[in-house]
Amino acid sequence: MNKAETEYPVQSGSTFTKGLLIGGLLGAAAALLYAPKTGRDMRSDLSDKWGTVYDKSKDVASVVSDKTTELAKNVGTKTTDMAKTVGASTSTLLSSVKSASGMVADEVKQAASNVSDDARDTAETVANEAKNTSADVAKDVQKTSQETAREVTNKTRSSY
Repeated sequence: MNKAETEYPVQSGSTFTKGLLIGGLLGAAAALLYAPKTGRDMRSDLSDKWGTVYDKSKDVASVVSDKTTELAKNVGTKTTDMAKTVGASTSTLLSSVKSASGMVADEVKQAASNVSDDARDTAETVANEAKNTSADVAKDVQKTSQETAREVTNKTRSSY
């Protein structure tokens, strides 16, 4: 609260109503006391007025009590309903998360299996190509060595 709010607090409606009621009672008492009646009549009027005020106060207190009880029951019911709704929503959300995580796990397993299969196929292909290439190289080496041997033989025969 700032300084102005501290120095000049705002009066609530209930405070104003209390002041109005107390002022009315004091005004009524003053009017009765200054009215030109005898003491016995004055006491009788005061007693009647006090009985009326007392009865009305009891009625107002009863109505306030009933309304407060009803309001408390409504708040309790709504709070219970809201707690049930939150609990159900939490349960639904949890099952959705479990289901989604299970689906993701299955997809990861499938992807890992696919990668493994692709790697195996690629390894077999590379092995077959290496085998074919080495066979071709072996044939080329054999052919070249035979040609070299022939040339050497031909050169040695021609030099004799």
